[in-house]
Amino acid sequence: MQETTVVVGEIETLDPAVGRTNAMLIEGGVVIAHGEDALTHTADRRVESDGTVVPGLVDAHNHFALAGQVDLFEFEQPPTASLDELLAALRDHAATRPADAWIVGGSWGSGLLGELSTLQTLARLDDAVGGRPAMLRDDSKHNRWASSEALRRAGITSTSADPPGGEVLRTDGRPNGVLLEAAGIAVEHALEHDEPASAERLAGSAERAIEMLHAHGITAFQDAASSLQLLHALKALDDAGRLRAWVVTSMLANDFIFGSAPLGEGIIVDREVTASRHHRPDFIKIFLDGVPPSRTGAFLEPYLPDACGHVTSGEPTMSADELLGWMRSAAERGIGAKVHCTGDRSVRMVLDAAEELVASGLRAPWHVAHGQFVADDDIPRFAELGVVAEISPALWFPGVIPDAIATVLPADRAGRMQPNRSLLDAGATLIGGSDWPVAVTPNLW
Repeated sequence: MQETTVVVGEIETLDPAVGRTNAMLIEGGVVIAHGEDALTHTADRRVESDGTVVPGLVDAHNHFALAGQVDLFEFEQPPTASLDELLAALRDHAATRPADAWIVGGSWGSGLLGELSTLQTLARLDDAVGGRPAMLRDDSKHNRWASSEALRRAGITSTSADPPGGEVLRTDGRPNGVLLEAAGIAVEHALEHDEPASAERLAGSAERAIEMLHAHGITAFQDAASSLQLLHALKALDDAGRLRAWVVTSMLANDFIFGSAPLGEGIIVDREVTASRHHRPDFIKIFLDGVPPSRTGAFLEPYLPDACGHVTSGEPTMSADELLGWMRSAAERGIGAKVHCTGDRSVRMVLDAAEELVASGLRAPWHVAHGQFVADDDIPRFAELGVVAEISPALWFPGVIPDAIATVLPADRAGRMQPNRSLLDAGATLIGGSDWPVAVTPNLW
């Protein structure tokens, strides 16, 4: 027989049939009675609340396992740190690490991109970490800053070619340590070769992250970029009675950030065997563009010229036909799609694909993740097509990322970031995601 608990206090159920009540009875994690029915029931445990009890919050977008890994194992600084502050903290951290160990973590603010992109700053990084291999992620987790030793182990040299979807920034033809998007994967692979992460470490990172989410009232969430290894870790945790949250995972269809393998169908093939009571692998995740501060978000109109006078609008990671193929294939199997879009061109591509699928009689849960910029003509299409705007409050609230975006876009466009009010007025469904650990905390309060 499962343990029963009665909770007594002011309880807001958000259930229209119940409303507010003074007690609820829980058995095996399920509420089975309210009010007097709960109070008159003999329970194993009684909990008195001195505040208002509300249902658990749902975080529609996070990378919880990465956040748990950072908390347990990695160097961590706020993205508001200056270069001098970051290097000083790195030096202190390096002094606690073995001489041959990697230094991994973050975050450096997007606004530091220019300062980091010099050979002089690379020399300062090498000195701070004592010649060790080091890899630091930026606040968006899309870009990397690597030490000379990390570059060497990754095979990144003056003559090595940039990978598709990435760029090694160079000064006088030499890598200066800044790696944009897919260029960082080689360093991630070098780290994994030297210090492979165990299944136990992944499970421990997941459990730690869930503890941290619970502290802020979050009991359900969607992981926004799930590897096959994470799907199996969640299933193992649930089978052992250790997965204490409701988790929906988004299986990586493509990846130019984390270096995960396999991708796409190589993950989806294990979808059913990794599903469990508390884990539902119900979405695919598509990275359709990058991030505006590094000019990799895909826009309809150009960015401001960079320091060398180059002009770009950013490029999507796949063609319209490939995107449509993924969304169609997923929808036919009852799988939703969470699509990372930061520029208005990538948002339009998702809406165009949804329009074609709806016209053919297909519908599925489609999330435009972030949707920081949306063309005016596309705003009403969200409601018309049933596409959900998954917004990221931590990314539009004043901070280092909006400040960095303001340096690469004309002021009139940068000031129209995150058109949430317009989307609501047009009847769109909005859901909130923290994007933690891109956001320093998942705390909504």
